[in-house]
Amino acid sequence: MDAHMSYDDQKKLVVKGLKLLGAITFIEVLIALLAKGYLIPGVEFKGFMHYIYMFIMVAFSVYKAYFIIYNFMHMGHEVQALRWSVLLPMLLLVWAIIAFFQEGASWGARRNQIEQKDMEEVNKKPATGSLDYDELTAKILI
Repeated sequence: MDAHMSYDDQKKLVVKGLKLLGAITFIEVLIALLAKGYLIPGVEFKGFMHYIYMFIMVAFSVYKAYFIIYNFMHMGHEVQALRWSVLLPMLLLVWAIIAFFQEGASWGARRNQIEQKDMEEVNKKPATGSLDYDELTAKILI
């Protein structure tokens, strides 16, 4: 949306952008309903198809975010340095989210491991050749 465009041209560009975003969102919803088995009963995306489905959904979402930022937030008309000053912190945020999920999964696995160890029975019989508490106290008192 250049400053040199007329109001009608800008309005046409916005309507075109909204139609594009609406179409992509409609396709995303159709793919999601198909992948979960709501459109065709008994057909669900599992295994490799599930990963393709997730990739498509992420790709569409990233494209929509790019389109909104580029056109509606006017980043397409800014200098390269300003674009990078917005993009790099966003990439760091994405990296932080991935790192937090990884760390949380690790903590969860360790917690499950500790809970399993806590459930194990402890051998209450002393090892052979060792004295139990009563025998030990009796020997100390004598």
